Amino acid sequence: MYLNTIQSSEGSRKKSKRVGRGIGCTLGKTCGRGHKGQKARSGGFHKVGFEGGQMPLQRRLPKVGFKSHMSKFSAEVRLSELNGLDSDLIDLSVLIDSNIVPVFTKTAKVIQSGDIKRAVTIKGIKVTAGARISIESAGGTVEA
Repeated sequence: MYLNTIQSSEGSRKKSKRVGRGIGCTLGKTCGRGHKGQKARSGGFHKVGFEGGQMPLQRRLPKVGFKSHMSKFSAEVRLSELNGLDSDLIDLSVLIDSNIVPVFTKTAKVIQSGDIKRAVTIKGIKVTAGARISIESAGGTVEA
């Protein structure tokens, strides 16, 4: 291969449109823009989604979704995280002191993720059904 024999592949370099060169090329006179109107003018453009003054689709449709403001005050605790605690009585203050949940947490819920090896008493914390079974099978109790 020599530098003077290199060619670009067929169709990779399209020829540019030569507009306004007479009726023989289909791009003469109006240059493929049709007659009159905003798109026929130079500089004729509009915003994305603009519908000619009609209320645009993205504003006609309702807003979707919801994010609870209470979610930052609640936390989830895994069963496997309870194994590392020294205390046998586990409540919200114990979880906050051991940095398992953030300081501003108001409610916590124990979920069944991993398994618990020792008997613990859970007080004032919500517990899922599966986590309750695991805690009680390990010899622990759940108080309301």
